[in-house]
Amino acid sequence: MTLRLYDTKSRELKPVATPNGATSMYCCGPTVYRDAHVGNLRTFLLADLISRALTVSGVAVTLIQNITDVGHMSEDFQEDDKILTQASIEKIDPFEIARKYEANFHKDLARLNIKKAHLYPKASESIEMMQSMIEELIKKDAAYLGIDGSVYFDAHSSKGYGELSRNRLDALKPGHKHETSQDGAKRFHADWALWKAAGNRSQMVWPSPWGIGFPGWHIECSAMSLKLLNSHVDVHVGGIDLRFPHHENERAQSNAITGNESVDIWVHGEHLLFEGRKMSKSSGNVLLLQDVIDRGFDPIALRLCLLENRYRSQMDLTWKSIEAANELLLRWRGKISVWASEEGLNDPVEVDPVEIDPEIQSAIENDIDTPKILLRLRAIEKSDLRNKRSLFMYADQILGLHLDAGVEEKTLTAQMKDLLNVRDIARNEKRWADSDQLRVQLEELGLIIKDTPEGQTWS
Repeated sequence: MTLRLYDTKSRELKPVATPNGATSMYCCGPTVYRDAHVGNLRTFLLADLISRALTVSGVAVTLIQNITDVGHMSEDFQEDDKILTQASIEKIDPFEIARKYEANFHKDLARLNIKKAHLYPKASESIEMMQSMIEELIKKDAAYLGIDGSVYFDAHSSKGYGELSRNRLDALKPGHKHETSQDGAKRFHADWALWKAAGNRSQMVWPSPWGIGFPGWHIECSAMSLKLLNSHVDVHVGGIDLRFPHHENERAQSNAITGNESVDIWVHGEHLLFEGRKMSKSSGNVLLLQDVIDRGFDPIALRLCLLENRYRSQMDLTWKSIEAANELLLRWRGKISVWASEEGLNDPVEVDPVEIDPEIQSAIENDIDTPKILLRLRAIEKSDLRNKRSLFMYADQILGLHLDAGVEEKTLTAQMKDLLNVRDIARNEKRWADSDQLRVQLEELGLIIKDTPEGQTWS
């Protein structure tokens, strides 16, 4: 199998390079000042899908995913570091904040069956690595010391700047929120900080050849990816919101170090909306994986729901779509169990047979077309084929849905039965307010209630 992925830079499908049967991947990880929302998780799922597709085809994948625990600034470099801000809100040490949300990040990955990366380097533990790269950039005349004591990358030194995001340096306006600085500190307004002078900041700062300070946001990914992946990245993954300025600036830095294109393929996952709106703290509609679990859904149902759309298509996630995915997941797991019984595969020590389906394989090869894979599985489910389970298990190597997990049988408690009966009576008597109140009670007990023309159903 030859995997082809859509490269943001060239705007075309490109085959993934696999020299000597191996490939390298880098995925931009979380900024650990809060829990990752489902939009962030969609990006991490994308890296998992690519890694699984390559692994199934026999390629050895080395995946690095960074942990940004310092350096990701907002509008004010001195006061608005996201981790320092959250540490102030929660009144605990900033590194404690970082470790708390880093642990939650790994917990969410496990819940979504996202395989572990080979390394999760932390920005705070890679300061020397970043300083070494900054020194080299200065020697190559790609960076300079500003009058404010900070070190800046010279954007004009990058001949190919803008090829990834289609932004031109002469068209960029001053004042991008990530690149503010004191007036006159930089030679050009679109230059960005590699190392920022500490100023009044006293936490999360380190000594350097240029004085006490802290790293800029973009330098960490260049330093980590080139150092840990032998100066070249075959596939670089991230959310579309990182294309500019983060990835454009990262590319300029890395290319200045290597003297050539340091990344073969840039893969970006599109935005995820929730209930028709962009997720934001100000809108109060940020959805976490824990919210999905609290509704009584299997976390893998969210994974399945996200796979219903192409990774580079904007998706509108809804509670209704998650519920539908949960029902489909339960149905398929139940059928897998039935098919296993029919095929005499009930022995737990027996190796599960996997059989390649050409249509599924083609969908994987062509930019991991997960909707087409799921469509094919629906067709297989309805067919009279005798090897359904084997075909499903082949697809599940990529989809990662634990389709062979079976369905846990649960018995209604006496309280649940009573409430269901009372609610059924309330619906028949058209006492809708009582019916709604009883639904809430049942859902708090862990049931999923669905009303149909034939009456209420539960799962």
